[in-house]
Amino acid sequence: MNTSPITLYGIPNCDTVKKARTWLAENQLDYVFYDFKKQGVPESLLDQGLAQVGWDALLNRKGTAWRKLDAAIQAAVVDAASAKAVMLANPSTIKRPVVAWGDGRMTVGFKGSF
Repeated sequence: MNTSPITLYGIPNCDTVKKARTWLAENQLDYVFYDFKKQGVPESLLDQGLAQVGWDALLNRKGTAWRKLDAAIQAAVVDAASAKAVMLANPSTIKRPVVAWGDGRMTVGFKGSF
């Protein structure tokens, strides 16, 4: 049995994060919530996400935060390094929630279950 905690990363007022938190609670899965707005974005989390799911999956290009970015900044995102820079500077451009599971896996997003 794995005793590593589940960490759910996101923004507390995000509807998708709220749904994911409810799902975890309903399934009696203990987790730690990490608030991007209050605690910042750990660079190591982005590195892990980029390695496991890729920058296209991690960067939310459909959200309001992305649409508010200058067109030149959007156009400059062409690879993992440029996406990482934008996500570090603008945490709301990270697709939510990001979940670091106790077994080392990482998932991004939530569609009713994980």
